Amino acid sequence: MKLPKIHYRTHLTEAFYGLSIAILYSFFIYAEHYDFSVTWLNTLSITIAIYLFLIAPKRVILYSGGFIGLLWFYWIGYSFEYYHVGWMTPLITLFFVILYTLFFGVMALTKIPAIRAVLLFSLSFIEPMGWNWMQVTLPLINTYFGLALWQFALILLSLTLIATLHIPLRYLSLLILLFAVDYSNPTYPLANLKIKLYTTTIAQEDKWQLKNQSRIVLDNLRAINSAIEEGYDLIILPESAFPLFLNSSKGLQNQLKYYSKKINIVTGALHVENDLHYNVSYFFHHGEVEVAKKMILVPFGEYVPLPKFIRGWVNETFFDGASDFVTASKPTDFVINSITFRNAICYEATSKEIYEDNPRYIIATSNNGWFYPSIEPTLQKLLMRYYATKSHSVIYHSANQGGSGIITGR
Repeated sequence: MKLPKIHYRTHLTEAFYGLSIAILYSFFIYAEHYDFSVTWLNTLSITIAIYLFLIAPKRVILYSGGFIGLLWFYWIGYSFEYYHVGWMTPLITLFFVILYTLFFGVMALTKIPAIRAVLLFSLSFIEPMGWNWMQVTLPLINTYFGLALWQFALILLSLTLIATLHIPLRYLSLLILLFAVDYSNPTYPLANLKIKLYTTTIAQEDKWQLKNQSRIVLDNLRAINSAIEEGYDLIILPESAFPLFLNSSKGLQNQLKYYSKKINIVTGALHVENDLHYNVSYFFHHGEVEVAKKMILVPFGEYVPLPKFIRGWVNETFFDGASDFVTASKPTDFVINSITFRNAICYEATSKEIYEDNPRYIIATSNNGWFYPSIEPTLQKLLMRYYATKSHSVIYHSANQGGSGIITGR
């Protein structure tokens, strides 16, 4: 039996072609991360990437999807080190390469640019396994184009016509892109409060060690005291800034209540209630405390998005039972000096559900130590900017290991 001949040079060429598309599609992330983001260059790179998606050979599409999965999400496996299954890190990376090979690979089912355009548009509605950080239109965030789906449709229409028509009509189709440009110039007034965003740089491997707990707590209390002395109205500490079940530590709660008579405090910590564990934000004000429970959990980090018959085994085997958090049924708002803030804990701040009623101000807290060092804080910031643009919100983001700052729409 004669085996089929493998044309290695052809595959290498196609892989390089696919990598080129992936680099163009991912350019905006790395440009932002390394601080050389330029609007016209971002616009050019995503326009070329979409056009190449429409005309590239089928196998090139598969390669490009895999490389996009790698360039966007190579860092996800880093967190498994802290569950004592670090050997899974390369497997998780491979999983995301395969996942997005299949995700974008649907366009390889056809050679027809118009059908590929429809398929690419359809991908904007799909979130595999509940993971929503692959927003197909996210590369438009730092471009001249708008973020609305109708504007994305116009971009696809223009590029489809360029790929299909003959000269001179082909280049006249570029004029359609002008209608996809965002000509608005919105303003984002900040809250009328003096707000301190407390940033920490605690390594994830140190954060939950009992021997470090007292030092971390004291550092947080010093930061709160300094904010009081500097005349701030509100201090926001990161997600799980206090690495303990805060409602079980009455002495610490009383100390924070005392401070809250002089300054409003929002901080992340754990919460236990009826033997259930919650990842929450605590809001201390005027000697009182409110608790905002997380509504949206991180897939495989705080819950396992698999059928019930296998979920428990995966949780115990790979996460030491840690992916067992429960959620609130709706988002929580804090009223601080008569101003309403929507609470968002890490992954929530990159989820459309938090922004559904266009909250004006959002307090977001994160612990990015799980993925340090990587592009994760940059991608998170871009996603928050994406949703802030759509909802006209201002986000006050306090994070551990990168990402803190005031984030507004563009």
